[in-house]
This record gives sequence, structure tokens and C-alpha cells, in this order.
Amino acid sequence: MNTFMKKIIDWSLEKENDLAKKCAVPMEEIEYQIKKVQQQKEKVQKEYDDAMQELDDVLQKLEKIKSTETLRCQSNAQ
Repeated sequence: MNTFMKKIIDWSLEKENDLAKKCAVPMEEIEYQIKKVQQQKEKVQKEYDDAMQELDDVLQKLEKIKSTETLRCQSNAQ
């Protein structure tokens, strides 16, 4: 997350915390925000897991190509 967005979010959460200390924020609103953040976190985690799996597959294929090519080239050199 870029620094600017993090500062905006931190500022917003500070203001919301100040309001919560004064009992000016309904509990339902906080619970709703928590639920939304949890959903976003799960979405980002799934995207990350999918991307890592794709990269692992590509890496595995490249390693196989390297292994095959190494054996072939060593055989041709002899």
C-alpha cells in the first residue's frame, strides 16, 4: 500500500477512534467495517495464493527444461 493511502487510512481510523471514545459511532458501523476489511483480506489472500501457484508452476516447468537441456547438452558434448 502506498504511503499516501496509508496515511489517509490511519488518519481516518484515528478520527473514528476519537468518535468511538465519545460513543458517537454505532457498533453496527464498526462491525460492518470489520466484516468488509475481513472480506477484502480474504480476497487479497486468494489472489496472492493463486499468483504464487502460477509462479510455482512456471518455475517447475523452467527447472524441468533446464534439467532436460543440461542432460542433452552434456550428451552432445561427449
